[in-house]
Amino acid sequence: MSTASGVITSLRGLTVEVRITGERPDARELLLVEGMENVFLEVNFFRANTAVCLNLTNVQGLQCGQKVSRSHQKVTVPVGPDTAGRVFNALGEPLDQGEPVNTNRRSITEPTGTKSYRNSEKLELLQTGLKVIDFLTPFVKGRKIGIVGGAGVGKTVLTTEMIHNVAKDEKSMSIYCGVGERIREGNELYETLKDTDVLKNTVMFFGQMDSTPAIRSMVAPAAATAAEYFRDEEGRDILFFVDNIYRHVQALTELSTNMGLVPSEGGYSPLVFSELRRLQDRLASTEHGTITSVQAVYIPADDLSDPAVQAISQQMDSVLVLSRVVAESGIRPAVDLLKTTSSLLTPQIVGERHYQLAGRVQAIIQKYDSLKNIIAIVGENELSPADRSDYQNAKKLIQYFSQDFAVAEHLTGKPGEYFTLEQTLSGIEAILEGRDEPKKEEEKEVPKPEAAPEATAEQKPEEKKHE
Repeated sequence: MSTASGVITSLRGLTVEVRITGERPDARELLLVEGMENVFLEVNFFRANTAVCLNLTNVQGLQCGQKVSRSHQKVTVPVGPDTAGRVFNALGEPLDQGEPVNTNRRSITEPTGTKSYRNSEKLELLQTGLKVIDFLTPFVKGRKIGIVGGAGVGKTVLTTEMIHNVAKDEKSMSIYCGVGERIREGNELYETLKDTDVLKNTVMFFGQMDSTPAIRSMVAPAAATAAEYFRDEEGRDILFFVDNIYRHVQALTELSTNMGLVPSEGGYSPLVFSELRRLQDRLASTEHGTITSVQAVYIPADDLSDPAVQAISQQMDSVLVLSRVVAESGIRPAVDLLKTTSSLLTPQIVGERHYQLAGRVQAIIQKYDSLKNIIAIVGENELSPADRSDYQNAKKLIQYFSQDFAVAEHLTGKPGEYFTLEQTLSGIEAILEGRDEPKKEEEKEVPKPEAAPEATAEQKPEEKKHE
């Protein structure tokens, strides 16, 4: 070990204060503790001649008076082709019982993107096969979608279904970032991707519920580092999935409280929102490639006005809101059609037909919402014929956006459904025009051609006999 550069003077949870006695370390540098090889202290900020550090490994046994020294290194994670199909934690250590990857590692705190962004005039739509998403929140390459909802309304299942449907493309590279979620869910996702042969083009990073807030706060930057490498060095188009980005904010808040920083609005530290913005800026498209991001956002106490939820939503191009009321009615995905918004739903991006249909659907759902209170008092029969028709059409539309998921087939027993955008638009047009909803292509198949000649052959002797 090199010459000691500091002495531990204070221990408070994960926070370790080190009085600098020698060479001053850099911000985010890892410090080594004398006699404890498995302990890493990350320098967070300085207070006079004291470095306030985080105990990343949460190893117990630290004591005041212990000497620390510089490592001249920062937290790094492996990047590159060798990481495909692998699962790592925030420190780049494998979680899949595979061999460590040390061939190419990068610091998670140093963004590598350029400021030369792609021309936004030519936008490419990606189809998810999910009717409500393709219709109300278009999935555009290089943009961000937020899936917002409270506990238990289906954020993780919807995110997993999107991975299943979108990440099948051999050309795409998927990065999955699990922050503060259940270990069971992470294992189920890993097995699902493995069974569907999607895992080979996916890199996964996890810092789950049992991890310390220090590790949970570092998972998203670690995954962003991997995405930046594939985007900038290999020119790949990346699908970046985060479940759950609110847990990243929550972990940063826990650390701020632990370090004694003064909270502001809603109990969140101001540093939390600057760190969040810094992360979102890394998930951008450059002249080399794109990063298309889907981020699940937990709503504490189902409160959409929560400052952290608002801060995250403002940085999304589309916000898909999941409602507990809709979920309790048995509709899946449980999307609130009125609160869901998208800045990408324009004629230039989705076309005039899609744009006009979206406007009509939003108007009729708004009318349905206002008529519900009237019907509760006077009954549906008291409505005018036009209002009654709109009310019935709105109910059909709400039911139409319900869909069975492929990733939930083992639970529901129902096969997953995939709808093209054309099928979705045609179905909505049929409902609005009072026609029967068109069936999917596979449902419209005529009887097999070989059956017809057999029937004809059997009929011929009868016809001759009759003659």
